Amino acid sequence: MDKGSRIYVAGHRGLVGSAIVRNLKSKGYSNIITRTHAELDLLDQAAVSEFFDKEKPEYVFLAAAHVGGIGANSTYPADFIYQNMMIGFNIVEASRKNNVKKLMNLGSTCIYPKMAPQPIQEESLLTGPLEPTNDAYALAKISVIKLCTAYNKQYGTDYLSVMPTNLYGIGDNYELFGSHVLPALIRKFHEAKASEKDEVELWGDGSPLREFLFSDDLAEAVVYLMENCHAADLRTPTGDFVNVGSGKELTIKELAETVRTIVYEDVPGRKCEIHWDTSKPNGTPRKLCDITRLLKLGWKPKTELKDGIKISYQDFLNSDARM
Repeated sequence: MDKGSRIYVAGHRGLVGSAIVRNLKSKGYSNIITRTHAELDLLDQAAVSEFFDKEKPEYVFLAAAHVGGIGANSTYPADFIYQNMMIGFNIVEASRKNNVKKLMNLGSTCIYPKMAPQPIQEESLLTGPLEPTNDAYALAKISVIKLCTAYNKQYGTDYLSVMPTNLYGIGDNYELFGSHVLPALIRKFHEAKASEKDEVELWGDGSPLREFLFSDDLAEAVVYLMENCHAADLRTPTGDFVNVGSGKELTIKELAETVRTIVYEDVPGRKCEIHWDTSKPNGTPRKLCDITRLLKLGWKPKTELKDGIKISYQDFLNSDARM
């Protein structure tokens, strides 16, 4: 990409998209194209096609998605599969029709089987049943990966896909029902501190192992791949994609205790207890990315989890989410 290349970032207001925009601007890219949902409905194929015809982006970051935690995924599976497939298919097809030079598709490691061997390699895709609590979202993401791979094969396009692990960071969604585990923990512990509650209730038993990646690290990775790699460099027997993660894991219990420590840092000697509601689902027991291929491509993460959580908590304090 040249510094003046026309670059479209779909989903620029989200956690991932906003991090990509920050990263591009920091590197001197000056021709970044964005649209809000009010300005462009990505579910509307005709509107997306018209937008591409008019703007003619040369490079595309597909970071737009309908996302949420276990509760939202379990309650609204139709929304998750339909909206994510339509967003992905509309943008990929419009990119093909308008000769986009390179596209970066943002997926998720939830695409892998629930009981995939750990750490999870890219070759594990479609080798077993998915986690039932988010299989609709996973199927949509798998479909877009396969679409990009098929276009590369049939049309000679250069569409890359990355599978990020659990993300957190600046501009996250802190709404308790719709958010992912880490921002939800930040909000729960902050509200407990503010109201001087003695206890916080969390889902499951705290035993699942999870990996987390700071959103600005992901942005650095995808911009690096767009600048230095092609779809063929990411090719595996299951598709043209690569895992992006930290390569480190901890239990949800350890995560909760870490978040609690950071939130209560300014009130030493006071903290609330954690009650685990074991009637609620744990989700996948373990989900750790194998990032060997990513490391060989020349990129590695740099933000330690505690440092990233501190930045995220400060962002939460500065946001409207705590109101």
